[in-house]
Amino acid sequence: MQDAKIINDPVFGFIRVPRGLLLDIVRHPAFYRLSRIKQLGGANIVYPGAQHTRFQHSLGAFHLMGKAIQSLQLKGQFIFDSEAEAVQAAILLHDIGHGPFSHVLEHTLISGVSHEDISLMVMERMNEELRGQLSLAIKIFKDEYPKRFLHQLISSQLDMDRLDYLKRDAFFTGVNEANIGSSRIIDMLDVVDDQLVVDKKGIYSIENYLVSRRLMYWQVYLHKTSVAAEHVMINALHRAKQLVHQGTELFASPSLQFFLSGDIDRETFFNHPTCLQHYLQLDDNDIWSAMKVWCNHSDPILSLLSRDFINRNIFKVEISDEPFSKEHRTKKQEELSQRFGISIEDANDLIADIEVGKDMYSLDDDQIEIRFNDGTTRNITEASDMLNTTLAAKKVRKHYFCYQR
Repeated sequence: MQDAKIINDPVFGFIRVPRGLLLDIVRHPAFYRLSRIKQLGGANIVYPGAQHTRFQHSLGAFHLMGKAIQSLQLKGQFIFDSEAEAVQAAILLHDIGHGPFSHVLEHTLISGVSHEDISLMVMERMNEELRGQLSLAIKIFKDEYPKRFLHQLISSQLDMDRLDYLKRDAFFTGVNEANIGSSRIIDMLDVVDDQLVVDKKGIYSIENYLVSRRLMYWQVYLHKTSVAAEHVMINALHRAKQLVHQGTELFASPSLQFFLSGDIDRETFFNHPTCLQHYLQLDDNDIWSAMKVWCNHSDPILSLLSRDFINRNIFKVEISDEPFSKEHRTKKQEELSQRFGISIEDANDLIADIEVGKDMYSLDDDQIEIRFNDGTTRNITEASDMLNTTLAAKKVRKHYFCYQR
């Protein structure tokens, strides 16, 4: 019998998953559910190749974690086999709390609960099933383990999560300019005073990584059409929830119906196990199926938004560096009200006013430290000729005003 499961990945080639705890995680229904959730939500509206899933991303991050552990061990960093297995388990499970279309459910059907919160809940539930085998992984995930660099490999400004999703998303969207040297970066990693550092020979790879991250956010993740499409769906779900609360019967899977009919806040989600049970039954198919049926609903707003999403009639977008005025929004509401013969209040469902933004490098998070030949370390903003604190910390924000075409 083979000692591992071999998975062929289009980005990294063969990924080896050892039998035992790690393969048990990959075969778990809660983990396999991620194969039904696209990594980039509705980005395939702009980039048709972006059909890859959270399942693929989690396996890729797991693969890179194995490479990082090997690289650190070769440099004399002592990592027990139990620690290596635990940190690999943690990176496999880091996205297990994601809902349909990535972050959409967090902002519509549930309030005050992030996917990170839910990931931890799922991990703790799986830990009970696996009789405590995930206890060490959970400690590392929560940054409660003495070797803090292990947590940094999972969550930091240079973690295996980011190294995979940037490379993978660039591959599937075809944005070749954002392709990063993940292998080179991992080879340059080391640990000093329980903190991850990068050898100075890897500084150009880090510069490319940060520039690629900025490019991917503005060209893919925050692309105006992707954001507009996401808010067509969000507005449709808000409308559906409103109708259900008014007593209107809507087609939906039992688990989607559960969230449409209830007001699920943080306290409710954490104190009622049925919330997590229903959540783990949801994937992208629940949303697609419901909206396909809603296209023919008698409510004109819900049917319009659903047809927009299904048929790619995305909101039009205006972009500004400054917030749009209330007068601008009111004028558009009045225009939509007259055009579609609906009330001003209902016209509000055909508009989305959004602020988006992403920094190239956050000075508030764990810093990326560069180690020089004399053993000293300096922050990437000080060590780099290309980056400086002013540029790296610049808060780039844009305002998108989206509305029905």
